[in-house]
Amino acid sequence: GRGGETANFEFPLMTKAGVRIYVLLNATTRRDDQGNVIGVVGIGQDITGRRAQEREYTRLIDTANAPIFGVDTEGLVNVWNQCAMRLVGYCTNEVMGHSLVKEFITDDYKTAVQAVLDRALQGAETENFEFPLITKSGMHIEVLLNATARRDEQGCIIGVVGIGQDITARLAQENEYTKLIDTANAPIFGVDTQ
Repeated sequence: GRGGETANFEFPLMTKAGVRIYVLLNATTRRDDQGNVIGVVGIGQDITGRRAQEREYTRLIDTANAPIFGVDTEGLVNVWNQCAMRLVGYCTNEVMGHSLVKEFITDDYKTAVQAVLDRALQGAETENFEFPLITKSGMHIEVLLNATARRDEQGCIIGVVGIGQDITARLAQENEYTKLIDTANAPIFGVDTQ
């Protein structure tokens, strides 16, 4: 037969026992030889478990003890957890749908961060990438980032998820340590183990 239009939509159904389940319906029009619509074929899939899994995943990300953000394929923020909120100072509705690179990354790092996102969108992971983020109050904080592709159930890349670590204090400590050694009134040298 002729190819019909296909639509996918999700909706809740109540079972006879009164349990609410979620169904993903794939509806395709059926046509006769003249091309007239004579009906619809619907194929349903119970996605209740998948939805519960997604909710659990979302809750885990949201309450994680590390700043986690996600962007879609256009680089627009679509995940921003509580830790990212506390660290950077922007709440979810201030960042969702905004460009991560254009609006929250310092100018000197825009190109490098965009390259990390582009690599992740092609399926390549980036580990321990260091870059400054601008907080809502205008402070610069140093973040160590692991970026990886986010995929849908079919395995198609739908965005990037980044897990960060605030290393501002550690870097300040290292700088302080270096300064102490440089200005110490004693000969100081280091030897490698090799």
